[in-house]
Amino acid sequence: MGAEGIDVNRKIYIDNDSYIAGMTVKDPQAKGGNNLALHAGTHREHSLENREALLASLGYSIDELVCANQTHSNHFRKVTRADAGKGARILDDAIADTDALYTRDTGLVLSSFAADCVPVTFYHVTEELVGAVHSGWQGTVKELVPHLFAHLIANENCAPEGFHVQIGMALSQEKFEVDEDVYVKFKALGYADPFIDFNEKTGKYHIDNQLTVKTQLERAGIPAEHIDIDRSCTFKSLDGFSYREDRQCGRHMAYIVKK
Repeated sequence: MGAEGIDVNRKIYIDNDSYIAGMTVKDPQAKGGNNLALHAGTHREHSLENREALLASLGYSIDELVCANQTHSNHFRKVTRADAGKGARILDDAIADTDALYTRDTGLVLSSFAADCVPVTFYHVTEELVGAVHSGWQGTVKELVPHLFAHLIANENCAPEGFHVQIGMALSQEKFEVDEDVYVKFKALGYADPFIDFNEKTGKYHIDNQLTVKTQLERAGIPAEHIDIDRSCTFKSLDGFSYREDRQCGRHMAYIVKK
């Protein structure tokens, strides 16, 4: 989506006349380590302060943020100005049971939250819609991304070549260690084999969730050159929150807004 940069405690994936997209990072100097989620971490008030600071830095208010109650599903939702502020201050009014949001409306900051899972943000150059996706391994094997993009192509007049997609930082293949039950689900996709390694010493499988999602996007017809990927590992990077490393950790927020 563009050259990556760091501004205070967020990565900037795109910032032009039409769109802003990025991802917050862990910051030991910020309250709660710069946790942006309300469902994780220890102090909800810190997360709210961090949200307000981020939104202000983007030129928006927290009441223009839209959040989902993520459930590792393959459900997506189209949102509008009427949804502004949902999930922004309290969990109870977040968009229910949804792991991807998209909109055609301007001034809505769409979000997804993760600590190892794959965040995806995107826009479409002619239809001018934007979206934010949370694809944990369960969402990937349930084919959330293929379901969403098939819908956008069929029902929102989106030609595949018009999409520009950013895959955000996530758990690396080295650190995504799983047992056979998870391996079988990735294997069943039929196209994830190149992203699966078996460690004979440990009897564990290592899977690249980011590249599996990238393949899903390419299979939907999106040109590879329109897909950028941040290969930073949330476990190994000092900027990363990792649930694998710390079950009590905070969450990154990936975001995108159509100006």
